[in-house]
Amino acid sequence: MTRRYLVTGGAGFIGSNFIRRILAHEPDAEITNLDLLTYAGVKATVDELDASDRHTFVLGDIRDGSLMEDLMPGHDVVVNFAAESHVDRSIDGPSVFLETNVVGTGVLIDAARRHAIPRFIQVSTDEVYGSIAEGFASETDLLDPSSPYSASKAGSDLLVQSYAVTFDYPAIITRCTNNYGPYQFPEKVVPLFVTNLFEDRPVPLYGDGLNERDWLYVDDHCSAIHLLVDAGTPGEVYNIGANAQVTNRDLTFKILKLLGKDDSFIQPVTDRPGHDRRYAVDSTKIRSLGWEPANSLDDRLTDTIDWYRSREDWWRPLREAQ
Repeated sequence: MTRRYLVTGGAGFIGSNFIRRILAHEPDAEITNLDLLTYAGVKATVDELDASDRHTFVLGDIRDGSLMEDLMPGHDVVVNFAAESHVDRSIDGPSVFLETNVVGTGVLIDAARRHAIPRFIQVSTDEVYGSIAEGFASETDLLDPSSPYSASKAGSDLLVQSYAVTFDYPAIITRCTNNYGPYQFPEKVVPLFVTNLFEDRPVPLYGDGLNERDWLYVDDHCSAIHLLVDAGTPGEVYNIGANAQVTNRDLTFKILKLLGKDDSFIQPVTDRPGHDRRYAVDSTKIRSLGWEPANSLDDRLTDTIDWYRSREDWWRPLREAQ
């Protein structure tokens, strides 16, 4: 059976990696990739995906109800990666985060429900739980977002959850930890630090550098979402984490060491508002379905650096356009 996916935000980092995974693992799958190509949606990424005749790109906005009405029929799975996703940008201008992440998700899931799409997966973030002083956040914990970005994602999660309850619609919510890997927009910490150091430029380290994050290789995240297409229970939330918590300071030193740089390249920066101290999620539920992260930070960080070293053609135009 040919399965048809509608992937929103598929020109971005995680969405494009998910599409690559589907194309590689489902030889009969067909994918519609909907993306507005805002700053983090990369046309060069779309051009690469278009090498497959099973990939169709559509330039458009998930807030466009008429477009969703036209595009939705005939698909079997909707995976919503479309989101504004940068804390600092959300502080500078929160309105677009509310429009895309909450209103856009509402338009998308309502169209999916009305056309009875059998599976809807909302891709969210561990940031909706807020800072976790100790232990690990479970899927049933209260949401406590700290920034306009994480609040907008929490709002979209609750909206999707309401459709599962009110309409008995088969929607699933995933909440992942920090991703890294190829095709990540160079304002994010790993590619920002790597590409800065390629050019002997300093790397910014917020506050005391002891903020802690769980680093998940992007293909491990995508494999978890792919598993949930068939194995996930409708109406459920699934945390996706590597349980690989590292302080920002330690991550910085790992990158410096791999690139042969010393700590003179560290540029201290005043901590930003809404910058949570620690994220950590309990991913027991999805691990009970047979998923485990296959990649370690130490191994894949080296591979990620090598990818950026070999793909200057991809990242440099994005840096120059910022």
